[in-house]
Amino acid sequence: MSDIKYSFGLWTVGWPANDPFGSATRPDLDPAESVRKLADLGAWGFTYHDNDVFPFGASESERQAGIDAVKKAAQESGLVCEMVTTNTFSHPIFKDGAFTSNNRDVRRFGLKKVLRSVDNAAEMGASTFVMWGGREGTEYDNSKDLHAAHARYAEGIDTVAAYIKSKGYDLRIGLEPKPNEPRGDIFLPTIGHAIALIDTLDNGDIVGLNPETGHEQMAGLNYTHGLALALYCGKLFHIDLNGQHGPKYDQDLVFGHGDLLNAFFTVDLLENGFPNGGPRYEGPRHFDYKPSRTEYLDGVWESAKANMETYDMLAAKAAAYRQDPEVQAAFEHAGIFELGQSTLAEGESFDAFMADTSVEGIDVDAAAERDYGLVKLHQLALKHLIG
Repeated sequence: MSDIKYSFGLWTVGWPANDPFGSATRPDLDPAESVRKLADLGAWGFTYHDNDVFPFGASESERQAGIDAVKKAAQESGLVCEMVTTNTFSHPIFKDGAFTSNNRDVRRFGLKKVLRSVDNAAEMGASTFVMWGGREGTEYDNSKDLHAAHARYAEGIDTVAAYIKSKGYDLRIGLEPKPNEPRGDIFLPTIGHAIALIDTLDNGDIVGLNPETGHEQMAGLNYTHGLALALYCGKLFHIDLNGQHGPKYDQDLVFGHGDLLNAFFTVDLLENGFPNGGPRYEGPRHFDYKPSRTEYLDGVWESAKANMETYDMLAAKAAAYRQDPEVQAAFEHAGIFELGQSTLAEGESFDAFMADTSVEGIDVDAAAERDYGLVKLHQLALKHLIG
């Protein structure tokens, strides 16, 4: 493997392959042993939900024993715990949400569960705390006061951020959007929705995004574009990589085993940045996938390895693509570098712009007939990908 920092959720390899239509096809894995196995495969880090390492309703001694076992495995294997999150979606108590439940007692229970996970994240030395509101949503449009629901969601997120600050923890929050499943409609369904809500928070400076490939593509959106917007807004705190075949259920395939072209351009952006420069994502390449239900234990670890191998291959091809003089010439011909120039001149006033008669002097027919060469540029990318 390369020196890229690859990370896996313990829930990924640990998924026993149960689904709504069938029972598990594999046994449960010990989380601590999964940490060691991931280290053997060449991973750099790992992540987990609270209930990945101890069961819901565990006693204090059981809870600490689960945490200690994972911490010991991390220390012995050298794997970094880079992110922790909370399961507020599996237990029936959260069937109407954790932060947006109509039941105030449930909201208070959910908030305390999350804050305890924040404490655990700090204890483990994690830098990111992810929040996926899988049950924050509805099936029926009249089932909630939608203004109050968004207010409670914002209140919950802001409270967690304020708690992190009050404790002096070196943590940032990454919200994870998803349009649907398991709820019919999940609140904050896309990157744009999440950014809009973050902008209303008192403590939004430490709240950003953890976009997932499949979650964006389930909504028919372009994952690479979503990452670019989050980078532009300074809010790309963490990423979840996997594979998805368009607007289906959440498939959680191996990264690159869905929309391969979009995966190529995602890797190109993450590894090579924007053609005109700009903000870069510096965090780990984190995989949130599920080994196929058809696989048994050997297949689990083969699938984990496949994520890293695929990313490595795409990274090498993306580097060659960017370094190709023909590609750079095609960028120039297409106007990609020109797009990096400000439309208004530096210091240009409205009066000066409106008085500039050269604007109307553009040859509109010639501009309309310009060939941008975008098909050729895309073909060059395809040649580097599969040629």
